[in-house]
Amino acid sequence: MKKRKIELAVISDVHLGTYGCHADELIAYLNSIQPKKLILNGDIIDIWQFSKRYFPSSHLKVLKKIIGMASKGTEVLYVTGNQDEMLRKFSDTSMGNLKIVDKLVLNLDGKKAWIFHGDVFDVSIQNAKWLAKLGGYGYDLLILMNSFFNWCLSKMGRERYSLSKRIKNGVKSALKYINDFEKTAADLAIENGYDYVICGHIHQPKKERYENKNGNCVYLNSGDWVENLTALEYSFKRWKIYHYNHDRLSPFFVDEDLKEMDMNDLIASITDVNLEPETEDIIEEHTKLIEVEEKDLDNQGLAQN
Repeated sequence: MKKRKIELAVISDVHLGTYGCHADELIAYLNSIQPKKLILNGDIIDIWQFSKRYFPSSHLKVLKKIIGMASKGTEVLYVTGNQDEMLRKFSDTSMGNLKIVDKLVLNLDGKKAWIFHGDVFDVSIQNAKWLAKLGGYGYDLLILMNSFFNWCLSKMGRERYSLSKRIKNGVKSALKYINDFEKTAADLAIENGYDYVICGHIHQPKKERYENKNGNCVYLNSGDWVENLTALEYSFKRWKIYHYNHDRLSPFFVDEDLKEMDMNDLIASITDVNLEPETEDIIEEHTKLIEVEEKDLDNQGLAQN
């Protein structure tokens, strides 16, 4: 399978070491891309619920794959989260192409992206960590029950169903928490002059522009690999939410944002990079040949409208 070359990929909330983790699907996704940078935006390993009794080989393969990508030239930036917070004692440590950080600011084509996990906004974690951990165990149990439920549905030929999504969408306090989380992150990003703010933590993939009296920014959330199986991808100066269940057979360029671009904008976004002089000469030469061929076709009345 030919790998898709992209500028940046962001994944979060993989929760390796739990029953809900979709490690095989994540490996398939990572095998399909060749990013210049891979951002691991927190909760990759669920240290809170880590158990020697459950850490299957597929979960180890994910770690091996990530290390392998780093060894082959991909810059891997591990942004720590709440459930892998033990890694925060190693913040700013570098090992080859792998670096551990608590937060990150990147320059993307002249725009600033502020990247962090998002647990800093979670009051339950800040004030009562034991309660947050208890909730994590309950969530893991719910996911385990949901897996059995979906296995039964698949045997009956019916579509998968997410119990946790249903509960979140049906509880007003959960919806308010998510909305407050997103607004707080966006407001802080605008206040500090960031064009993008990129989070994880709440398992809700999203891409939305926020505005207030001080300006605007784009809020992005990479979702998770427990329920949604999503990632963020940046290429051609555009952000895309990648959905494994829908996009795994689709190339990046079918993104709706790119469909809406005219050809000149698309060419400009692709070629807006520093090329070697030899490469520029080759492109110019081929462009002239194409123009000559088109003129010949016009003279013969064969050019398409």
